[in-house]
Amino acid sequence: MAAAVGVRSDYTSAELRRISRRCDDADQVRRLMALAVILDGCSRSEAAKIAGVTLQIVRDWVLRFNEAGPEGLATRKAPGKASILNDEQRARLAEIVEAGPIPAAHGVVRWRLVDLGQWIWDEFGLSVTRFTLGRELRAMGYRKLSARPRHNGQRIDDIADFKKVSPPAWQKSKSASARARA
Repeated sequence: MAAAVGVRSDYTSAELRRISRRCDDADQVRRLMALAVILDGCSRSEAAKIAGVTLQIVRDWVLRFNEAGPEGLATRKAPGKASILNDEQRARLAEIVEAGPIPAAHGVVRWRLVDLGQWIWDEFGLSVTRFTLGRELRAMGYRKLSARPRHNGQRIDDIADFKKVSPPAWQKSKSASARARA
């Protein structure tokens, strides 16, 4: 069995407890308290039992503490999945979105997410779902805009003829003398 990784000795258990009292992150406090128990001389098994975790997790905490101190035990945000498109590919995508499709070349008159996904496949050999592509475009500052449909036989002059004219929302009250005469 391998020897346990030593805990750095520039902090005492009292200092770790003092740091944990000022800390707002509950998980970081739990980690600091487990390491304080280890520095007090208890076994790592007891520290794991007190913290409610396994020995492997306590070992990971010790490694993080040795590397970065108490700040290394703070809860970190998971990095998430790496983006499918790199910066150069995003720049090319922005260029083609700004230029718009060429009907003869692209076979569409306006870009849809499915069409852009097909273009990315043809251009870069990357498979991107329309949901992922929508998130990428939104992150690049693009929004989905649709023009109001217009019939190709519609004449501008006819719009005014068919437009409804609503009466004003308010009317002036009759004067008090006119009501009295009636």
